[in-house]
Amino acid sequence: MPPLNEGSILYMPTTLPGISITEATKLLQVQDKILRTFPEVETVFGKAGRALTSTDPAPLSMMETTILLKPQDYWRKKQQWYSSYVPEVFKGPFRLIWPDRISWDELIAEMDKALKLPGQVNTWIMPIKTRIDMLTTGIRTPIGIKILGDDLYKIEQIGKTIEELLSGLSGTRSVYAERSATGYFVNFQLKRDEIGRFGLTIQNTQVILMSAIGGVAISESIEGRERFPISVRYPRNFRDDIEKLKKIYIYTPVGCQVPISQLADITLSKGPGMIRDENGKLAGYVYVDITGVDIGSYVSKAKKLLKDKLSVPAGYTLIFSGQYESMERVKKRMMLVIPLTLFIIFILLYMSTRSYVKTLIVMLTVPFLLIGAVWTLYLLGYNFSVGVMAGIIALLGVDAETGIFMLLYLDLSYEDMKAKGSMKTLEHLKESIHNGAVKRIRPKMMTVMTTFIGLLPIMWAQTHEIGADVMKRIAAPMVGGILTSFLMELVVYPAIYLLWKKRELEHE
Repeated sequence: MPPLNEGSILYMPTTLPGISITEATKLLQVQDKILRTFPEVETVFGKAGRALTSTDPAPLSMMETTILLKPQDYWRKKQQWYSSYVPEVFKGPFRLIWPDRISWDELIAEMDKALKLPGQVNTWIMPIKTRIDMLTTGIRTPIGIKILGDDLYKIEQIGKTIEELLSGLSGTRSVYAERSATGYFVNFQLKRDEIGRFGLTIQNTQVILMSAIGGVAISESIEGRERFPISVRYPRNFRDDIEKLKKIYIYTPVGCQVPISQLADITLSKGPGMIRDENGKLAGYVYVDITGVDIGSYVSKAKKLLKDKLSVPAGYTLIFSGQYESMERVKKRMMLVIPLTLFIIFILLYMSTRSYVKTLIVMLTVPFLLIGAVWTLYLLGYNFSVGVMAGIIALLGVDAETGIFMLLYLDLSYEDMKAKGSMKTLEHLKESIHNGAVKRIRPKMMTVMTTFIGLLPIMWAQTHEIGADVMKRIAAPMVGGILTSFLMELVVYPAIYLLWKKRELEHE
């Protein structure tokens, strides 16, 4: 997909499982403090953990910080070759190709460097776009690898190997494999005989443990339209290690208090912190954030690397997902849409001209218009995307229109001389083509320039303006393609038309 500048960044660092809420809070404060030092940042708001909803299953190890940026006109300037020589009023056209403000990628690179904190892996993405990606594919980074299998421990092991391999691949900004089977749990194995001896029940004991450690809502505070639950539990310093947990006292029906260590065995264990399943298989994700490379090229290199270096056990599958999944889906669709578009244009041209030769002459412009489109994309540094493909499809229609316009003038000039009886020699044919191609260049140029000039305001827009980065990728191939197609029509069309009509003239 073409990039969409939302004016904000979603910073999602990930740490290993097991971080406490206290440490997560401290880490979040350090991150926010560093981010506020950048002059391009307007506000920073970070979140650790999840809300009381099943729609946001975010562990403490995954933080989310929304960074609202200032308009790009207020970003730091950088020196360009024209900065000292060109007056300010004339710098606009140069900024289209050589911006004199730091770019989005440069800002993120600086932030990423400043936030290389021990124990965390950084991810830099767009807020709205990421939410959509997570809803559609479950992957929050541009590229993700889904590992499907039957054993979470084996899935975690494969993920760690992939993380190690891809971390050294060029274009990788960060890579993190989920620790699918590395959750930390405190187990209370209740002793039924001891509980019964003190006149307690399993339920009573569990309720007391839940209220002492997890907290139980006993009331609700009402402040205007807001409601806040009031929970009661042991202070943190009474429940932050195993030895202290053993001293939790349970009230018995006879009035005495018994430490939980007499009623249960307390142990620590590891296990799945969260279980994913997909297509009937257990799943683990590897998140990959990239920089300085397009998604298609990176995935091609990653597939080759994993094929050579990774041995996947039988019964386990690797699936590349994220934006790559969308790209593959659109590629398959475009394999149908673009040929269908060319076929429809061919049919419409034939219905208009009633001549296969004229139709083929117009269709000959497709390679020439692609030359201009590709060079424009190259100069602007745009990757091939859905927006570019949409621009090329629109360009095919515009080119067919201008091609018909050119043939119309050539035909009118040819038929006019033929009706006057002046079409007898090759020189007469050249004169008619000259009249149709050269002397009527003004109306043809007006037809092309109306489209060309109409697209220039889109190309003139600053990249940070809302929607500009998408619209520019649609308009760029049209601007370059129309220019080369027009030149081709003026230079090549008359020559092809001469060769065609010359054969007819010789047979008369």
